[in-house]
Amino acid sequence: MTPDVVTVAPNTPVMGVARLLAERHISAVPVTDADRKVLGIVSEGDLMRQVAGREEETPGFFRSLFADPTRMAEQYAKSHGRTAADIMTTNLVTVTEDTPVGEIAELLEKSNIRRVIVVRDGRLVGIVSRADLLRALVSPPTTTPADTSDEGIYRAVMNEMKKQPWASTFYTTVVVKDGIVEFYGYCGSDEYRRALRVLAENIAGVKGVKDHLVVGPLYVYS
Repeated sequence: MTPDVVTVAPNTPVMGVARLLAERHISAVPVTDADRKVLGIVSEGDLMRQVAGREEETPGFFRSLFADPTRMAEQYAKSHGRTAADIMTTNLVTVTEDTPVGEIAELLEKSNIRRVIVVRDGRLVGIVSRADLLRALVSPPTTTPADTSDEGIYRAVMNEMKKQPWASTFYTTVVVKDGIVEFYGYCGSDEYRRALRVLAENIAGVKGVKDHLVVGPLYVYS
C-alpha cells in the first residue's frame, strides 16, 4: 500500500482539489477530518461529473415526474458543490492492513474501482491501488529458500495438489528425478493436464515437466 497519502479537509474548495490532483499527478484524494477519520474520497471522476453535470439540460416536465428526487438532489449537489464535502464519494470500499492481496484484487474487480482505502479504527492508514498490486506482482517474493531437492520438489507438488479441489492424487502419480516432474495416470480433460503443468512449473527448483497422463472418463479406470 501507499502509506504517505495526501488528504484534503472537507471544506477544501473544489478548484483546490483539482489543482492538487494535477500538481501531484494523482487520480484521487481522501477527505479526512482533523483526526484522520475518513469521510469520503474525491476522484477525477467526481470532478469530471461536476463539469458534465453543469452542462446537462434541466429535465423537462414529464421527465421530472418520473425522476427520483433524491437522486436528482444528489446530482445537483455534486455538480454545483463548492467544496470537497459537496462532491466527494462517501460510499467507500475499505480494507484493513491485514486484508490479503487476493481479496483486495477481488474487491477492485467486483466493485469496478481503481483503489481501496486502508483504515485502522476508521482512520486513514494508506491506499492500495491497481498500480500497487501490479508492483507487488512483479516484485520478487521475499520467502524462505525452498528445498529444491527431488524429494523437496515432490513434497511441494503433492502439497499444492492437495490444496486444489480440481487435482486428484488418487488418479495421478508424481515422479521427480533430477528436477524433472513427471505425471502418470489418468485425467478427465486436457485442461486438467495444463493446470498440473502450470502447478509444477510454479514450484521452486523444477527444471521441466513431462506429461504421461491418459485423458478419458475417470470412471472407466476406477
